[in-house]
Formats: sequence, structure tokens, C-alpha cells
Amino acid sequence: MISTPNQYPVHLTPEDRQALEGVTRDRRSSASKIRRARALLLSDHNRPGGHMTGPQVADALGMHLNTVARLRRSFARQGGQPALERKPRDEPAVAPIVDGRVEAHLIAICTGPPPEGRCRWTMELIAGELVRSEVVESISGETVRRALKKMS
Repeated sequence: MISTPNQYPVHLTPEDRQALEGVTRDRRSSASKIRRARALLLSDHNRPGGHMTGPQVADALGMHLNTVARLRRSFARQGGQPALERKPRDEPAVAPIVDGRVEAHLIAICTGPPPEGRCRWTMELIAGELVRSEVVESISGETVRRALKKMS
């Protein structure tokens, strides 16, 4: 591995060091969070025994050199907690099928009379009606059931 100059040196205060050591001993923290805390501890310029270089930290923890550099940069710019935590998503990975508009149609269908030849609405019939009336492209009876359960 080729080492680049350390553009973002890590200087931990005693409080920061204590907090990071607490994370490494905490059994409830995720493994990735513990590894990030250990990388910051090893990169600390105030570390007893001296700091480790990027490649040394990467080898010691089984991380990629770029990950160590990214972690150091994040710590220097944002501080300890944002460097340890994953960035939360702005939007969910998959947009929900049932939103307010679909819920309104769902209620209208459920309160209306059942189809001819039926005495009540089933989840599959409601799903079929939502697709037939082009409210959604496709939806399962189980999704309809969950939406109805949430609403009531």
C-alpha cells in the first residue's frame, strides 16, 4: 500500500479518547462502529506509544486504506459522533406503495358496496379494484391488509 501524507491528523482530547474506548468495550455497539472507534484511537497523535500511519491502521484492523482516510477526514471535519455513525438515508430505499392518495381510494372502496355476486370485500378483491381503477400499478392483498390494519 502506498501511504499519502496525513492531511487530516487525529488529535483526541482525553474525553474523546475515553468515549471511544467506551464504544470499543460496549457490547451493544455494532462491529463496524467499534472498528471505526479503534481506527480513530490508533490514529490519535496523542496516543501513548505514538500514532499509527494509515497503512498500519488499515492492516491492523483489516480495513482499506481509503476507509481509514475517509474516517480521519470525517472526524476532522465533523467530530467524533458523526464519524462513528452511518449517515441516515434521506429517503427510504423503496418508496411506499400505499400513500395518502392510495389510502383515500382504499377507504372509498371498502365503504362502498361489494362487487356483484359477493357479500363482502376481500383483500384480493380490493387489490384488484385498486389496480383496475389505475390507482396503483400493482399491489398484493397482503399490502392492502397491512394498510387497513395501520389505518384502524
